[in-house]
Amino acid sequence: MRALTALRALTLAFVGALAFTSAASAAEVHVMISGGLTAAYKALVPEFERKTGHKVVTAFGPSMGTTTNAIPVRLARGEPADVLIMVGYALGDLIKQGKVAADSRVDLVKSPIGIAVKSGAPKPDLSSADTVKQALLAAKSVAYSDSASGVYVSTEMFQKLGIADQMKDKARMIPATPVGEIVAKGEAEIGLQQISELKPVSGIDIVGPLPEPLQKITVFSAGIASVSKEPDAGKALISFLASPDAHDALVKSGLDPIAAGATH
Repeated sequence: MRALTALRALTLAFVGALAFTSAASAAEVHVMISGGLTAAYKALVPEFERKTGHKVVTAFGPSMGTTTNAIPVRLARGEPADVLIMVGYALGDLIKQGKVAADSRVDLVKSPIGIAVKSGAPKPDLSSADTVKQALLAAKSVAYSDSASGVYVSTEMFQKLGIADQMKDKARMIPATPVGEIVAKGEAEIGLQQISELKPVSGIDIVGPLPEPLQKITVFSAGIASVSKEPDAGKALISFLASPDAHDALVKSGLDPIAAGATH
């Protein structure tokens, strides 16, 4: 009986030690993420937390800009950050500024720009650059984002189509708010943004991606913030998002996963 009691006590002590070790190794990972990966990210985080025991705390905001929730602004305010997930070239800027560990960067996905209209509205022809041009000229109002896709649309695509002057009075940048929400409210006839950011919005129809001559693919990347207090747990999250386990959720949200080791 004494031997059995001692064995039971030893077993309980071992189990207790395991629980303590698990609790001690569990970390709180602070993530700042822009809109492009949000839908897939929200679906994947619970699985990561279940598999690792880590808790993920998330702050959402644009990759660039000066709005209060923009990632660079959040960092400047001193908000806690372990992992940054954002437009690749914007992450590259933060690496140059010493705010992200250069060797931690992982390119996760490629994201195409799409066009959306309010649910039930006539859908424009997107078969060629010329038909897109005619649709934009015919629309009374056009909305685009204040992040990577919107920068391209306003500074390159309109010029490429030769309609920059015509779009000045009816095309507007939407800060922070998803463009799809503006379209759903009827405040813009046509909205342009990454398809992955249009998909979660109800009340709109995604007509399709821009045709090849006009398309601009945005790479979204992840990295470890220089101020990170949990870099190992942060790296584990990035590895999970880049793993085959995340593939289906990324594709479902309109993204094209980048193979590990690929360069861009």
